[in-house]
Amino acid sequence: MRGPIRVDEALELAKQIAEALEEAHEHGIVHRDLKPANVKVTPDGKVKVLDFGLAKAWSGESHPVSGSGALSQSPTLAHTGTAAGLILGAAAYMSPEQARGKAVDKRADIWAFGVVLFEMLTAERLFDGETVTDVLAAVVTREPDYARLPAALPPAVRQLLQRCLRKDPKRRLRDIGEARVSLDEAAKGGDADVSSVVQAGTHVRPAAAWRRVLPWAVAAFALALAGLGQWRAAQPGPPPMRK
Repeated sequence: MRGPIRVDEALELAKQIAEALEEAHEHGIVHRDLKPANVKVTPDGKVKVLDFGLAKAWSGESHPVSGSGALSQSPTLAHTGTAAGLILGAAAYMSPEQARGKAVDKRADIWAFGVVLFEMLTAERLFDGETVTDVLAAVVTREPDYARLPAALPPAVRQLLQRCLRKDPKRRLRDIGEARVSLDEAAKGGDADVSSVVQAGTHVRPAAAWRRVLPWAVAAFALALAGLGQWRAAQPGPPPMRK
């Protein structure tokens, strides 16, 4: 990758990737090998997710990875075992549960989706290392550095990435369709809810708020003073002094 993809372009590409995964998941299929090498963009800007060679039917239950562990389950690793770069490429997008050889379901695709989107926005590998072991160790133990994301990224997309990249699959985003909706709304500028504004560090200026409130406050204060004057005028005067 030559450099980061523009935020608006990255969001559009990511939305189309999410749509492809959503279609597969709705048919009970988990890709399990999503990575940039398996994502192609046609000349007219359409995204195609390729290489479902590792895809597995999913019935709503998690599927334990059997055999010699997660590495043996990747077509990249199994078919190109002599190409170290490709091996590292496969490992970099594995979910923590895949790296540990544990149960795998559609949430592994959601993790890989988050890794791919992170890489599109930063032009850097989220998890890297000199060997497969180093990469898998990073996947399992290292937390993403969200400070590397572009400052112009909508807060809702930043939150989406954090949900996709939770190491515990029970706390991870559960449906890639939610990612598609979030990306679509962010692309249209519809993510400016109160919580997002606060988290982005963008606050309403106090001066602007006071300009709206001050005229009403002055009027209320004036009425209070007038009422106090009328009350005092209605009070009986002190008794006359006796000589």
